[in-house]
Amino acid sequence: MNAVALSSYDFISPHQVRFGWGRRAEVGELAASLGRRAMLVVGSRALERQGTIDELTTYLQKAGLETRVLARIDHEPEVRDVDAAAAKWAEMGGVQAGDLAVGIGGGSAIDLAKAAAAIAAHRDQGSVIDFLEGVGKGKTLTRPIPPILAIPTTAGTGTEATKNAVISSYDPPFKKSLRHERMTPSAVLIDPELTVGLPPAVTAQSGMDAITQLLESYLSRRAKPIPQALCIQGLELALPALPRAFADGADRSPREAMAHAAFLSGLALANSGLGLAHGVAAALGVHALAPHGLACAVMLPVALRVNRSVRQRELADLARRLLPRTFDSDEHAIDAFLDHLRTLNDMLGIPRKLSALGVRREQIFELAESSRGNSMAGNPRDVSEDELAELLEEML
Repeated sequence: MNAVALSSYDFISPHQVRFGWGRRAEVGELAASLGRRAMLVVGSRALERQGTIDELTTYLQKAGLETRVLARIDHEPEVRDVDAAAAKWAEMGGVQAGDLAVGIGGGSAIDLAKAAAAIAAHRDQGSVIDFLEGVGKGKTLTRPIPPILAIPTTAGTGTEATKNAVISSYDPPFKKSLRHERMTPSAVLIDPELTVGLPPAVTAQSGMDAITQLLESYLSRRAKPIPQALCIQGLELALPALPRAFADGADRSPREAMAHAAFLSGLALANSGLGLAHGVAAALGVHALAPHGLACAVMLPVALRVNRSVRQRELADLARRLLPRTFDSDEHAIDAFLDHLRTLNDMLGIPRKLSALGVRREQIFELAESSRGNSMAGNPRDVSEDELAELLEEML
């Protein structure tokens, strides 16, 4: 057998990961290994109504940690949210030895926890906007950042595994990343039972976010061997599990599969990058206020079609691995795979047209221009703004 030639690569991941049904009971022990004062960033109000936050807080306090609620968030984090959380940390005495940030919720809560920890440590150096890629003053994070404990309660964004936090603004409009290896969570606690109460629409959209991340990372021009292997396992789990989790949110097996697949998608994107679907999704979030997972799902079939010509072998291999049938050619395999994804979107109630997201024709060129960024830079094929604008116009 011939040896496979491998290029050099780095691989970034959290230091500790605890995964399993009911393992939230271990949060006190895990947090105590990181610090003594837990600064909580809490997501959906439903988590408080369901008693999840009280339960986790009790575990933390029983383990001897002081707990403070730093922020609550029910939307994608904005510049003002990060600055307010960093200011509140300062009011509580500033970053001290033994502090840690705990993000409990979906991607918004975990991203805000990561960004708040980073900016709180650089509080005297200005707003988070000064540190954001492509829009700020080009400042860099140079100081130690408090440890971050991520506890995801949705199965989609994978931000519990990444070194960045996505921060939005609507005046001026942008969605950009705060990024540093020190922002990778020190510990992750993934309890799939925490996702049981998610509404079907959130299950669908967050799940398609994970599937899009797995596919785009696998195909990325920055693709690396470990993430590609993880992407295959994640897709093998997620594609059959997501319709089941959508149909019955209390079904344990698909909830476990989706939580694991989402984590793998975060590891993959953190190391291999993304592509066109995520690049456009960021612009749709800013200009059309489209939920991120929904925007990714709408764009995924188009992104795969755009990249088909330069990733035929990879797409055909995925089709043969993931679909329970044989094909007489790569072309037929890819056709069937793309049809499968479109059918999955239809089953989950994901629209095919951008007009369903409120996009207007006069926004097309603005969307194309705003789609440039780190995600689009990983797309396997170069796509000009004019070509992208044509693609988006066809989707109206």
